[in-house]
Amino acid sequence: MSALAGQFPALVLNADFRPLSYFPLSLWSWQDAIKAVFLSRVNVVSQYERRVRSPGLEMALPSVISLKEYVPMARRPAFTRFNVFLRDFFTCQYCGDRLPSEDLTFDHVVPRARGGRTTWENVVACCAPCNVFKGSRLPAQCGMTPLSPPQAPSAYSLLSNGRFFPPNHLHESWRDFLYWDSVLEQG
Repeated sequence: MSALAGQFPALVLNADFRPLSYFPLSLWSWQDAIKAVFLSRVNVVSQYERRVRSPGLEMALPSVISLKEYVPMARRPAFTRFNVFLRDFFTCQYCGDRLPSEDLTFDHVVPRARGGRTTWENVVACCAPCNVFKGSRLPAQCGMTPLSPPQAPSAYSLLSNGRFFPPNHLHESWRDFLYWDSVLEQG
């Protein structure tokens, strides 16, 4: 079984068949998925061709599972660095460059040195060069206004934004559940 470690994750859907999260994508290890199946917490929606065996059982590994009980989305998302980046589409709010999270920082629009607080309404994603250039000045003093006014996002808007950043690996069986509300091509 150790040859399977880290392989064959299961996409986890809520009871309404929407992913619990898009970014990061809601995935469980195959071990956790099988455990949830045996505890009757999930329904198996789709399976991999790969099978696992024990002395008394053989089963296909689940590729898509749905929770039996609906888990409501949090009304207010946590104020985290990652969620600020996701709200701002991983884009510096001053120069407009889209960057990986490790190349972003955040900026206080009204600097802390001038009484600015660390809140959704005062923090934006920012690249290091823009952050250094702005320093502890107000936007009007340096001609740097955020592209979008910072505001607290809803949990739904963060979930929606996450759809634009697909993971590196998408199993074919997941596609119908990840982009089910996308416009389909007409042929």
